[in-house]
Amino acid sequence: MTEQALLQLRNVSAQQGSNTLLSNINLSLSRGQIMTVIGPNGAGKSTLLRVALGLRNCDQGEVQRRPHLRVGYMPQKLSLNPLIPISVSRFLRMANNRRTSIKDALQRAGISHLADRPLHDISGGETQRVLLSRALLAQPELLVLDEPAQGVDITGQTALYELIGKLRDDLDCAVLMVSHDLHWVMAQTDTVICLNQHICCHGHPETVSNDPEYLSLFGRRHAEAIALYQHDHDHQHDMHGEVIQPSDHCDHSGHHHD
Repeated sequence: MTEQALLQLRNVSAQQGSNTLLSNINLSLSRGQIMTVIGPNGAGKSTLLRVALGLRNCDQGEVQRRPHLRVGYMPQKLSLNPLIPISVSRFLRMANNRRTSIKDALQRAGISHLADRPLHDISGGETQRVLLSRALLAQPELLVLDEPAQGVDITGQTALYELIGKLRDDLDCAVLMVSHDLHWVMAQTDTVICLNQHICCHGHPETVSNDPEYLSLFGRRHAEAIALYQHDHDHQHDMHGEVIQPSDHCDHSGHHHD
């Protein structure tokens, strides 16, 4: 394991009966890096996270985590019994982690105002931020997020991915994320892993979106749309990809497609 790596997977494979879930996976994640795993349904994305977290054993290979690594995990969704009323603060207290205060975790996630609200009385986007708050209680060095923007509208997605980037900077942590929101992911990610049981391709978003294996999975239209987001982001796009606040020094040549 390299000195600066927080997490490494070497030749990791996982089976379920006769089905191959993961095949010969190699990755290394360092502090300050945002790595996003993309791929079609059934590609093994959530299995990869579970193996990385130690929630599931691999059948072959090796998973190495830095000793005493603090991990914050945000699952894909929250399942609660609607007959049991519980406030946001009480839900976070149940996490039973005293590394950081609930107040601080809510503040970092931008939802201090929800502390006393019942969990069943908040929106899908707010629920995702509550789950993010719970992950932050560990003061994580590694933040693991499984579809963090699930059930969040487009405006909320943008804000959430920008928040994840800010948390990476503020906490000086690494982020390992699964997402299908390709447009937003490509704007906020350092390294993309395209998974379909095996790693089809990996690297910088621009490299991945031009890889033949990526194009065979997601199609050229996705790659062309994603090209809108592969330049310095000192401005905003509308939902059609048009620049709202153009910059004098950002070259858009070749980036817009009708």
